[in-house]
Amino acid sequence: MITYTSKILPLIFLVFAFGGIHISNVENHQINALDSVKIDPPFLNSGEKWVDSVMKQLSVDQRIAQLFMVAAYSNKGKTHEDEILKLIKEQHIGGLIFMQGGPVRQAKLTNTYQQAAKVPLMISIDGEWGLAMRLDSTVSFPKQMTLGAIQNDTLIYLMGSEIAKHCKRIGIHVNFAPVVDVNNNAANPVINMRSFGEDKYNVARKGIAYLRGMQDLKVLANAKHFPGHGDTDADSHKSLPIIKHNRARIDSLELYPFVKTIDAGLGSMMVAHLFIPSLDKTPNTATTLSPKVVNKLLKDSLGFKGLVFTDALNMKGVSAYNTPGMVDVKALLAGNDVLLFAENVPLAIAEIKKAIVKGDISQEEVDSRCKKILHAKHWAGLSQYKPIETKGLYKDLNPGTSTLLLRKLTEASLTITHNRESLLPLKNLDTLRIASLVIDDKLNNVFQKNLSNYAPIKKFNVSKDELTAKQSQLVKELSAYNLVIVSVHNTKRSMSKNAGVNQQISLLMNALNEKTNTVMVLFANPYSLEKLDSASVPNALMVAYEDREVSQELSAQAIFGAIKANGKLPITASPEFKSGMGEAIGEVIRLKFTIPEELGITEKKLNRIDSIAMDAITKGATPGCQILIAKDGKVFYHKAFGHHTYEKKQEVLLTDLYDVASITKIAASTLAIMRLTDEGFIDLDKKIADYIPILAGSNKGEIRLRDLLAHQAGLVAWIPFYKRTIVTDEIKKKYYSKEKTDEFPYQVAEGMYMRKDYPDSMMAVIATSTLNPKREYKYSDLGYYFFKYIIELHTNQTFDDYLTNNIYRPMGLSRTAFNPRNSFELSEIVPTEKDDTFRRQLIHGFVHDQGAAMLGGVAGHAGVFTNASDLAAIMQMLLNKGHYGGVRYISKATIEEFTRCQFCEFKNRRGLGFDKPEMDYKKIGPTCQCVSAMSFGHTGFTGTMTWADPDKNLIYIFLSNRVYPDAENKKLNNLSVRPKIQEIIYELI
Repeated sequence: MITYTSKILPLIFLVFAFGGIHISNVENHQINALDSVKIDPPFLNSGEKWVDSVMKQLSVDQRIAQLFMVAAYSNKGKTHEDEILKLIKEQHIGGLIFMQGGPVRQAKLTNTYQQAAKVPLMISIDGEWGLAMRLDSTVSFPKQMTLGAIQNDTLIYLMGSEIAKHCKRIGIHVNFAPVVDVNNNAANPVINMRSFGEDKYNVARKGIAYLRGMQDLKVLANAKHFPGHGDTDADSHKSLPIIKHNRARIDSLELYPFVKTIDAGLGSMMVAHLFIPSLDKTPNTATTLSPKVVNKLLKDSLGFKGLVFTDALNMKGVSAYNTPGMVDVKALLAGNDVLLFAENVPLAIAEIKKAIVKGDISQEEVDSRCKKILHAKHWAGLSQYKPIETKGLYKDLNPGTSTLLLRKLTEASLTITHNRESLLPLKNLDTLRIASLVIDDKLNNVFQKNLSNYAPIKKFNVSKDELTAKQSQLVKELSAYNLVIVSVHNTKRSMSKNAGVNQQISLLMNALNEKTNTVMVLFANPYSLEKLDSASVPNALMVAYEDREVSQELSAQAIFGAIKANGKLPITASPEFKSGMGEAIGEVIRLKFTIPEELGITEKKLNRIDSIAMDAITKGATPGCQILIAKDGKVFYHKAFGHHTYEKKQEVLLTDLYDVASITKIAASTLAIMRLTDEGFIDLDKKIADYIPILAGSNKGEIRLRDLLAHQAGLVAWIPFYKRTIVTDEIKKKYYSKEKTDEFPYQVAEGMYMRKDYPDSMMAVIATSTLNPKREYKYSDLGYYFFKYIIELHTNQTFDDYLTNNIYRPMGLSRTAFNPRNSFELSEIVPTEKDDTFRRQLIHGFVHDQGAAMLGGVAGHAGVFTNASDLAAIMQMLLNKGHYGGVRYISKATIEEFTRCQFCEFKNRRGLGFDKPEMDYKKIGPTCQCVSAMSFGHTGFTGTMTWADPDKNLIYIFLSNRVYPDAENKKLNNLSVRPKIQEIIYELI
């Protein structure tokens, strides 16, 4: 006999008793299974009066029939439905196990079947990873081995709760989960990824968390497959597996999780079809049919009082040795309460009645089991049964909370087994030339797309079948990169099908490791790691367990440090890969891309922003736009709307580049000035003449840099330089060439190159321009011409090279550039104005601002092209007080100085370079009247806006080309599109 004095009770119940856990902040909570008093199954003695009244209405046959649960399908026709109805009406069976089908179809059938039942039916399902295990159009949570890697068991509880909500919504009362088999056989063809792993303590803890999550919401959990199906190399669906371990081993390992879940209040148990001679030597007798296993071990020794279900009685593990009817009798005599998947119910009832007559089992014992089932039905709410409402069913079974929980579970499972020299998360991106090789999936799959959110990636793909033939060429090409990320896709769950890594992949990794640094991400069964020997193990290896889009997305984010990764291997694959391995990445260093529910915001509420964007497009305020919102370093809204032009030939993509116009002032010039301030070169209170001596004695020489940056230097707003060069065709020829030459090096537009010396003339015009002696606030572009000159003079680099080398490339901003035509396809760049006066063409890939164009597209006040996600990274770096991606770019003190209001006392709201909100609400400002005074950002003439609020740790970006086709289009401002969206954001947070 086995005795266990330690009892387990999760703290989950206590946590939920005091207000609950929100999925969005679940990382702040941790639960554990602790020793405590043993708990009985929750339904015992539930509804005594109702149970007694029902029993009085049931005949002997009907009481026996309550013990049967037959298989029902919602993807079969009328004949099958009639067969089930006949069993319900004529035999009065106790329940159904629904198999394949769809949720609405199943709900309608359930209503039909329940209406026909004399006693409400107990409905069950195999939903180990949610309803999706059997039903289409429902949420598929991770397999249990994936969950086994998670270190926070609270997440498992929440998954149990979420699955219970889905079950209750569709009228299911029993979910045959969790699997608490300890899987310690890599060749196990039927359990394997369905197990939490090989560590019995981990399996027990997670099994308890899962079952409590369900049972706290009145859905009966079911631990399976007693007494342990984890160390088999045969599938009991096809044969009778044999487990040859001795009793001591069974007691200490296989039985451990079952004992602990029983102690924790488990409601039901499923007995497996196994042959275990150390428990019962009777030849060809499955544990399901063994009184020694069910009655003596499970019920007597372990004291289990819940419902005992057989595994499916049509499986070969029992049906190969027993005929229909007789197998049901044997299962009942062994001690099972519910006979699952019976093949011939009328015959089985008849045989059971014979057994009663023969005295093999008493009527009292049958009645006792019937009553136990009825108690469970009452506990599940069947005494007050109501039909399932099918309206809104799909939506209710696919809520945002489930999507968020799936992401949380996936993120928490990511396991880094190797991380030599702390390669992950990737830092110093300017030192890396990164290639991504996808094995057995399409090029630019979800994984590669998400890698590209953080750095420029050269993308390759190859099928497993091509590896041998293409290995040499692949190694040659990939060796040109100093980091290669290899991802393995399209894998099989069962190791018998050569899942994941094969010999060819191992050989490829071996060859690559000799040439360059490598990272591998395995979207596969972790047992396949055994194929990697010490020579083929990469510098960093991440196990993502399952090949699904959310796994691909989040593993890419983990590589770049946008999320944490602290999973641990739940199994041992080889001496190189042992259970418990896992190096935690706890530092979040880049923007995370997530869903609004993580911030406690529903997608439905954000639809108001969608509506404003679409209304702006419909009313002709802009052909399209990108909108991004991030809070606490998490991008929770990132959408593209409309088209590049009103002709609607090309939809806006999130990767498309916009001319951000004056946002250049903060996304380029101000960043450079702040860095040079940190280096001690720039002194904000020095004068322009100190940096540009030629201006000494002019009316500009005495202007302080601080005044220039705050737009109170007295400069005029702008100077239309281009007008001096287009008076007549002859004058135009004097300044422009149709081809690039040494004398005409600066491209202004297609077939239009500026004369080499004209930028000097522009500077001279600025130097001699009039100056407002009052030095009051007046927005001006002209100071940024000076700053470009100062930066280039000091750094001995062109302005764009300095930004690229010191900010953009190190930060991984692969979609940010001046003159984007040099590095991007035109199809990736959103056009701006149809310029009929100066360049007389559609401005596409050239800067919209005329002055910046005359400088060759690189200026201090305009010229940057980018997308919302790259711009968000810059804004997050500023919110981080200068730190991003594990690198410090600007000091905290400098950012605080530049982003504060400089001359509020003079009614000038500006920071240094940065715009600030207009806090006098009688005046029109760039923002809604909801942002904090600490916030900062900038807008652009082309219809752009970027804004950050340290008070809320919030970023808002709106990019558009409202100037297409005509810059005089003022609808974006007149409709208040940008501030209206910003106002909604603040309402939601």
